[in-house]
Amino acid sequence: RLYFHALVNAPVSVSAESLVCNKCSFSVFGVCLNSGEVTCSNSSSVCYTGKAVFPSLTSFTGFSNQGCQEDIGSCNATTSAKLLGVTYNTTISCCSSDKCNPVTISSGAPSTKMAFTAAATVALLASVFSMH
Repeated sequence: RLYFHALVNAPVSVSAESLVCNKCSFSVFGVCLNSGEVTCSNSSSVCYTGKAVFPSLTSFTGFSNQGCQEDIGSCNATTSAKLLGVTYNTTISCCSSDKCNPVTISSGAPSTKMAFTAAATVALLASVFSMH
């Protein structure tokens, strides 16, 4: 009877399912150019959205990316840095449920919008690199 009692009260080990996050390697003007899903490899991972904005370029919404984040210490934080003398702020937002980091995809976007996005990105990068 003691053996049965020990088995009934023993903790049950349940394997945790891996977290599934939205993935976007590169987004500009709020539109992901290559979206998908990724299954996190670490059980302590969270989903994240990282966004870089340039405060001096108020009309530009910045760049972003998304996926799995293993270092939760950098979650929900904003850091500042410089790229070729231009200050930018990076914010990492995290969440811990499947696909909790929504993505805006480019499918269905008019080709003129995509052409504008590409042209604006090239112009921005050219202006940033010519400043130095």
